[in-house]
Amino acid sequence: MVIADRATPPTRIAGPQARPETDRDDTEHDDEIDALTLGRRIREARTARGMTLEQLAQAVDRAPSQVSMIENGRREPKLSMLRTIALALGTTVDELLRAEPPSPRDALEIAVERAQRGPVFEALGLPAFRVAKGMNDQTLQTILALHNEIDRLHRERAATPEEARRANAELRQEMRARDNFFPELEERAAELLQAVGHGGGPVSHQLVADIASHLGYSLHYVGDLPNSTRSVTDKRNGRIYLPTSQSPSRDSRSPILQALASHVLAHAEPRNYGEFLRQRVETNYLTAAILLPEQAAVRFLTEAKNLRRISMEELRDHFAVSYETAAHRFTNLATARLDIPVHFMKVHESGTIIKAYENDSVRFPSDALGAVEGTTVCRNWTARTVFDATDRFSPWYQYTDTSSGTFWCTSRIEKAKEGEYSVSVGVPFGHVKWFRGRETPHRSVSRCPDETCCRRAPDALAEQWADASWPAARTPTSLLAALPTGTFPGVDQTEVYEFLEAHAPRA
Repeated sequence: MVIADRATPPTRIAGPQARPETDRDDTEHDDEIDALTLGRRIREARTARGMTLEQLAQAVDRAPSQVSMIENGRREPKLSMLRTIALALGTTVDELLRAEPPSPRDALEIAVERAQRGPVFEALGLPAFRVAKGMNDQTLQTILALHNEIDRLHRERAATPEEARRANAELRQEMRARDNFFPELEERAAELLQAVGHGGGPVSHQLVADIASHLGYSLHYVGDLPNSTRSVTDKRNGRIYLPTSQSPSRDSRSPILQALASHVLAHAEPRNYGEFLRQRVETNYLTAAILLPEQAAVRFLTEAKNLRRISMEELRDHFAVSYETAAHRFTNLATARLDIPVHFMKVHESGTIIKAYENDSVRFPSDALGAVEGTTVCRNWTARTVFDATDRFSPWYQYTDTSSGTFWCTSRIEKAKEGEYSVSVGVPFGHVKWFRGRETPHRSVSRCPDETCCRRAPDALAEQWADASWPAARTPTSLLAALPTGTFPGVDQTEVYEFLEAHAPRA
């Protein structure tokens, strides 16, 4: 599961249809226009008529503050309100929705406003400022040029990894907008389970093999699978090759379902990293939706919610899946089916975020591109404090007070070849009443991104050791490596083709 960024895209609003204005309704959204431009056009029309903000607000029966937000591009008016505004200003909706700014100066101001709402300003911690009429064009052009150059440097510093991070951020944003719920994949999972006669309960390994057979594939376990792969599918001969040895931390059913997902979802070879990531999200989602079927999982979680004892451990045990799979699946269903906003984190023991998702307003750390993965999470968050817990067999619960509110999290440590990592699921304080572990006494305070929170050593320690220490960093082998390229990033195609040639059935 790839998870959602905090970057703010330009606000968009529905534009005109190729039909008479009187035929439009509030649900038609074919074309789109930047709300900042719309706001400027409304302001221009108002001032041209000599109307004050208060007079326009009175004419459209709205508070002046609401009209001000529309003019500043911070609120999207419905089409019915646009008609009312247009009537009050003696113009038309089509005129207000023209795509070009009213003047070159307006275009410049809009560009600066948009830059302030983007990830570069946020990552640098720069405060927003009001673009005043007294600022000359040269000042605004200088600010915009500096912003664009910083943005360019971030984009070009390491082009291939940046492409992946940007694609990941965009995908996470889409997932947040959908509350991480994909009904079309839920429906496909249900169809497959029905086709093989699943009657309820955990999905067995045999049932997964039956799904493979139903789709025209046989399973073959081999000891020489290419090192860069988890499985290899021979589409010509209907074979799926899997390793004979399985990692203790991995569910043996998942690689089979993940290999089948590309066939089920008719994935073509990805043309870019964005498509590769999207296919991975869809593959992991479909796999989890089969192992924890929607109807059964929602029934189980609804009962747990009614009893106020939702637990990732109980969800894991009931469906015989890994803790991480249970946590992923909970985020799919929590908001769409249980009305619970949620966030998810997978964090390496070093503090680096591996995966993250949120729709509950928690503020993840991010870079100038809005990317979350690869950044370092606050030491005081549950995803980090769990590593200090002496009891590794029990779930770790904690409340964390942050600048965006108080959040409760449940977390557990898992192991992989790269080391230990934590898997955490959290909710805002107002929703903790539905969960086991809400009575926990563990509480912390996070002031990040304020450096005094945890990123800067206490003054006394720094004074004592700043000039007397020289640590040798454990540099990750991937630090200076370019992101793997190719149709399937990181996969040695020659090795795969040689493997298939060696294992292909002979006539």
